[in-house]
Amino acid sequence: MSQQQFPEPTVGALIFNKKNEILLIKSHKWRGKYVMPGGHIELGERMVDALKREIKEETGLNIHDIEFIGFQEFIFDHVFWKKRHFIFFDFSCRTKSTKVKLNSEGQEHVWVPIKKALRLPLEPYTRRTIILYSKKHIKK
Repeated sequence: MSQQQFPEPTVGALIFNKKNEILLIKSHKWRGKYVMPGGHIELGERMVDALKREIKEETGLNIHDIEFIGFQEFIFDHVFWKKRHFIFFDFSCRTKSTKVKLNSEGQEHVWVPIKKALRLPLEPYTRRTIILYSKKHIKK
């Protein structure tokens, strides 16, 4: 694989089901931690289209009611299995199904209430997204 020359734009989502639980996936790429599903934006692809495609590829789910949460910089952090520079664009969305079909990137998944998600072994960028979402949307 060639040396990375530019940051890679990526999308990810907190996917909510009808019970208001979020989907988290345990991934070997994130050293066995739970992450929100997502992936790279292809050249010429809009972020929302990339999000729909990546979620479908990684989970088999269709998503709707997509809302932007925020972005994060990821610069050569050891929490990922390869040395990479990413720009994460994080969203929330909903799905009608809870039947998840993981691809090879995910080893297991859970549906969990968002407050309980913070008790799981999360990679730090997913944790920050959950906290940011919670500050904006969840009453104490």
